[in-house]
Amino acid sequence: QVQLVESGGGLVQAGGSLRLSCAASGSISSIDLMAWYRQAPGKQRELVATITSGGSTNYAGSVKGRFAISRDNAKNTVNLQMNSLKPEDTAVYLCNADGVVVSGLPGARFRFWGQGTQVTVSS
Repeated sequence: QVQLVESGGGLVQAGGSLRLSCAASGSISSIDLMAWYRQAPGKQRELVATITSGGSTNYAGSVKGRFAISRDNAKNTVNLQMNSLKPEDTAVYLCNADGVVVSGLPGARFRFWGQGTQVTVSS
């Protein structure tokens, strides 16, 4: 059983910063890609940032230059540093792990989601 647990959400004023963390636990051998998504009320889920096991990153245009994703492969954790936050960043932020190799099942790749953490940015 693999679980992803996010933390670090909250309420912040526009221009402020928050740091989100996500820890993956369970019988994990490796994780190819870790990512953060977000979903605002009434909107589709959107990709915020991704990071490969080798450290290559990619960002949505709306957050580029303000957000930074990082990971610790040994601990199976991923973080999202969010600076210069705007009201339009308000959403539930979800952690995603893709290409997960589970111990005992080396030929399979799995995808897992966290439950999400609320980020609210006031104007």
